Amino acid sequence: MIAALWLTACATAGSEAPAVVCPPVVPYDQVTRDRAAGELETLPADAALVAMMADYAVMRAQARACARTE
Repeated sequence: MIAALWLTACATAGSEAPAVVCPPVVPYDQVTRDRAAGELETLPADAALVAMMADYAVMRAQARACARTE
């Protein structure tokens, strides 16, 4: 009896799907995007920032796709 009570007390989550929260995508104007692209072009191809910005572009695309599915 006590074991059954313990088990039911742990069942606090319902059967509903968890809410999806998409991260916001910060908008940048064209001037800022052009400036950033120019600055990235001046960096060496093996610069850490170049790889990090590529990752950031993927995350922004994923956030946009997430927002479309809500």
